[in-house]
Amino acid sequence: GLMYEHGYGVAQDYEEAVTWYRRAAEQGDASAQNNLGLMYYQGNGVAQDYQQAVKWYRRAAEQGLASAQHNLGFMHDSGYGAAQDYEEAVTWYRRAGEQGFAFAQHNLGLMYGNGNGVAQDYQEAVKWYRRAAEQGFAFSQHNLGLMYEHGYGVAQDYEEAVKWYRRAAEQGEAYAQHNLGTMYERGYGVDQDYVYAHMWYNIAASRGNDRLSERRDRLARLMTAEQISQAQQLARECVRKNYKNCD
Repeated sequence: GLMYEHGYGVAQDYEEAVTWYRRAAEQGDASAQNNLGLMYYQGNGVAQDYQQAVKWYRRAAEQGLASAQHNLGFMHDSGYGAAQDYEEAVTWYRRAGEQGFAFAQHNLGLMYGNGNGVAQDYQEAVKWYRRAAEQGFAFSQHNLGLMYEHGYGVAQDYEEAVKWYRRAAEQGEAYAQHNLGTMYERGYGVDQDYVYAHMWYNIAASRGNDRLSERRDRLARLMTAEQISQAQQLARECVRKNYKNCD
C-alpha cells in the first residue's frame, strides 16, 4: 500500500494503495488503519469521507498508535467526521503527546493556551510547546518564542524568545522570521539593527503572505537606500543558505 501510495517502484496509484491498506487494516494492522484513515481524510483513492477517516483513526488509536491518536484528536478538535468535542480532542492529543508525538504536543499546547477542553493554563501550554520545540517542531518553537516574548507562562525573556524564533526561522517558519525581524527592529534580546530586521521581514514576506510585508515597507521608510540594498542582499544570501546562519 505504501509503495502504491507514494509511487515507489510502481506507478503511483491511490486506489491500489487503498485496496492493500484495507486488507491489512481489516486484519488489525494499526499503521494500515491509520493510513486508510488518511486516504479517506484526503480523498485519495476513495471519495473523501471524514466519518470513515474517524472510524479508521479510532481503530488504530485504540491500539496505541500515536499518529492515529493525534489524528483522531484533530478530528474532534475540528469537528470533522465527529461532533466537535474539545475535551475528547485533549484526551487523544495527550495520549499521543505522552508518547512523544510532536504535533500532538504542539496541539495540546494550543488547547491549554486557548482554554479549549481544559482550563486555560499558560504554564501547561509552555510545557507542551517546549516538548515539541525540543524535538525541532517549528510551529512550537515559534509559539514558545511568543510565550517568552510576552511573558505568558514564563518570565518574560527577550533573549530566550529570540533563540526560539531563530530556531523556527531557520526552518522557514514565516511568522517566526517576521517576529525575529521585530526583535531586531525594536532591539529586544538583540542589538537593534534595521538591516537585519528588514532582511527577516523581507524573507517572511517572500513566503506569499502580503500582511507580512507591511512592517518591512514601514521600516524601509526609516532606512537609507544603502541600508535597504544591504538588507536585500543579505536576504538573498540567507535564502541561498536555506535560512541558516543569516545574522
